[in-house]
This record gives sequence, C-alpha cells and structure tokens, in this order.
Amino acid sequence: MSLSYSILASGSTGNAFYVESENHSFLVDAGFSGKQMETLFQQIGRDISKLSAIFVTHEHSDHIKGIGVLARKYKLPVFANEKTWRAMESSVGEIPTEQKFVFQMESVKSFGSVDIESFGVSHDAAEPMFYIFHHEGKKLVLITDTGYVSDRMKGTISNADVYIFEANHDVQMLRMGKYPWNIKRRILSDVGHVSNEDAALAMSDVIGDRTKRVYLAHLSLDNNMKDLARMSVTQTLASRGIIVGEQFELYDTDAKIPTALTAV
Repeated sequence: MSLSYSILASGSTGNAFYVESENHSFLVDAGFSGKQMETLFQQIGRDISKLSAIFVTHEHSDHIKGIGVLARKYKLPVFANEKTWRAMESSVGEIPTEQKFVFQMESVKSFGSVDIESFGVSHDAAEPMFYIFHHEGKKLVLITDTGYVSDRMKGTISNADVYIFEANHDVQMLRMGKYPWNIKRRILSDVGHVSNEDAALAMSDVIGDRTKRVYLAHLSLDNNMKDLARMSVTQTLASRGIIVGEQFELYDTDAKIPTALTAV
C-alpha cells in the first residue's frame, strides 16, 4: 500500500493534515475543536483513535486548538520540538508525560516503512517546523506558515511527488484590506506568510521530474480567494516555463471540507 493523505482543512481559521501508510496513520496539527476534528475524520472515513501519532508544527491556535483534547480523549502520542512544547503548554492543557515526545528540528523519526523528516521554516513562533513524509521512494512535503522559502528549505523539499504549499494572500488584497497596518506588516514580513506569487516562485525552484500534484493551502479568509490564488500561481509558474496541467496538477484546499484521500 502506498502513502495516502487528505488535507482535512486548511486556512487562516484552522489547519489539519492526515497521512497514512499500510500500518500507521498520522495527524499533523489539529487547529479545530475536538468535535470538529471528529467530524473531519468521519468525512474521510477514518478513526482518530487509530492514529499512530500527532505532529505539531508550531503553537499558533489555528494549528493546536484540538491537540490537548484529542490527546487526552484518545490517549495519543504527541510530537513537537522542545520550544514548541514550552510555548503551547498553557494552550493545550495537561497531557500525560508518557504521551509527550520531543521531535527535534532537522531530524527524522521512523514508523515502520515511513520516515518523517522535520525542517525549519521562517515564522513568528517559538521554533516552527514542518514535515516531509518519505515512504518507498515517494515524498510528500507539507510547508505552510513561512514568511519566505530559503535556499536551505528548497534543498530539503525539492522534487517531491506531492506538495501541500502555502499560498496565503494576494498582496494587493492584503494592502487594500481592513487589517490594521501592524498585522499587514507582520503577514508581509519574513516571519509571516508567503503570498501567491512568492509561493509560485518558490515552487518553480523545487518542482521536479516526479512532482505530480501541488495543493494550495492556508489561504487567508480575508486576503485571498481560491480562483485568484490558482490564477496567480499558474501565471507565475508559466512565466518560469512551468505549465500547470502538463507535468503536474494544481489543486485547491478548503477551510472546512477535506480533500479526498489520495495515494501519493
């Protein structure tokens, strides 16, 4: 059996990602209430209690809202780096010590035939990091919540089969929008979120021969739209000689509805 995945939900209001192999299943982040997380799992026909582990990217509430309740209710192991554990302690409540595991940045943990690699990103959190799932020669990359994509990140994530890639905002919408200037400045900064165009420029440097699918994730509710994100990314990639629909397909994600379970 291959690696399969579903973007359970992704956006500025909450994020959760599901990955499974033949013998293990994983949740990356749980940015919704326990009840909402259970509903999302029901929609893809999977059982939270069967999870092998929950991995945390960083302590912002749209990524950890349901971590504590799921860990306690289903007695699930939770993995995060030390700084993230400290930063989210007051938000997730008491998690039994035997369920708390440290996953250091720039390291790999193996669950049977699945190797999970962590890598650092540039975001205004304690020590934000995202994950690459390796399984039988396949590579699935999850990268959101970064102000820019460095050459080091590009080297780590290059030539994956599947990318779940942040396209957070349209710069013009953000600049003209209702947010106070200090929030706009934070989003546009190197520790904020990547725009549609910047996401596409980064993609153009990492998409490789084996890349088959790219999902646009973590779209801002106020400063982006699916059609706009897809158009911006498609046009920017085309300007770099990369044509969507030829080598790979571009997909939306939704803030409330899971993508279909799909094999890598």
